[in-house]
Amino acid sequence: MSDPEDKPSRLHAGRIDGGSNDDNGLIGAPADFVRGALADRDPLPGTTGFAGFLAEAPIDDGTEPALVRDVLGRQPLFIDRGVEPGGTANDRLPRWSTDPTDLADPKPLPAGAVLTPGATMPWWSLPSPEPAAPSAAQAAVDRALRGVVGDLRASPTDDVAVAFSGGVDSGVVAAALPRAPCYVAGFEGCHDIAAAREAAAAMDRDLRIVEITHDDLRRAIPAVAAATGRRNAMDLNIAIPLFLVAEAAAADGFDRLAVGQGADELFGGYSKVVEPATDHRVEADTVRGARDETVATLPVQLERDVVALRAAGIEPLAPLLDDRLVAAALELPGELLATPAERKVALRCAAAEYVPAGVAAADKKAVQYGTYVSREIDRLARRNGFKRRMDDHVGRYIDSLCRESMMDDHSL
Repeated sequence: MSDPEDKPSRLHAGRIDGGSNDDNGLIGAPADFVRGALADRDPLPGTTGFAGFLAEAPIDDGTEPALVRDVLGRQPLFIDRGVEPGGTANDRLPRWSTDPTDLADPKPLPAGAVLTPGATMPWWSLPSPEPAAPSAAQAAVDRALRGVVGDLRASPTDDVAVAFSGGVDSGVVAAALPRAPCYVAGFEGCHDIAAAREAAAAMDRDLRIVEITHDDLRRAIPAVAAATGRRNAMDLNIAIPLFLVAEAAAADGFDRLAVGQGADELFGGYSKVVEPATDHRVEADTVRGARDETVATLPVQLERDVVALRAAGIEPLAPLLDDRLVAAALELPGELLATPAERKVALRCAAAEYVPAGVAAADKKAVQYGTYVSREIDRLARRNGFKRRMDDHVGRYIDSLCRESMMDDHSL
């Protein structure tokens, strides 16, 4: 595999809907570029993710029509379990879409997979390199981040806003987009709004606050559940703040929302990777192994986040999931991922070139807690008779809102 630092990222974005397999239909990268990645089996060819249909995909010794999804699942792609492929040369695959609501019975294509008329095959897998020496590993992250920031600063960004929580991830993304307004969502008094205000002042940035109310939650819960196909409390607690930020940015006329997704997984941002040998939440007993477990969760998480953002009318842009940063992160030794004193060590060091020291060092709460969304959905559930003594009281409340929303839709 050639050096990802030599591959400028293809910062393409957009949404496609499947159905007709007559032409190439790809999101995230040009067809010829993806064909090259298929032919080379290169998992990190220099994109921020791709998915879709290729009329002629180079598979083994020939070419076939195929559906593809990148190795980290950064672009979702769904197939319909209930529709059999057609019989013509250009209609030999199941019905598919980047939006699960287009399909009667959607199932995600696995990350890194290729689906041909004959089979679904794992095609790409993430590299598993040995850890590099600390100085070389840090230099690689520095170079990769410099390339990503440089590409963003050189690209047209008048249609981009930034989801901004005041931490190092969103701080670096905002620094790469110096003219973009920053948006933060949360309930009054929450951690994320306070941190975003402090960071925006330090960076001299325009901050727009989306103050969430209980009415917003009652409206957003069924909307996000319908868009993502998920009703569990954890997924909705995470996706709803993103959805509400995206709605606000879209209402202000922005087409894209830049997010910091992926940094915690790639760079050791979770507490469970610090001392994994004594942490029941991971199976690995090394920092690198625990980090790899969190990276493996990205495809499922990104399906939720990308679909929720698109449901709000905006296209996500996730520069910290650029192949160059992914490749550099995978070579980090454990000491540059997480220690008892600091998490995301290498990323914070690299970010110091772009953000104030306080932003580079800032602690970040998980979005569901930092915005108070998890707390307030629980409060709403209890106010509506779903007490904590009940099994899955929040899930039952979510189901009740979704049923009410469906009944309202049917009555129109």
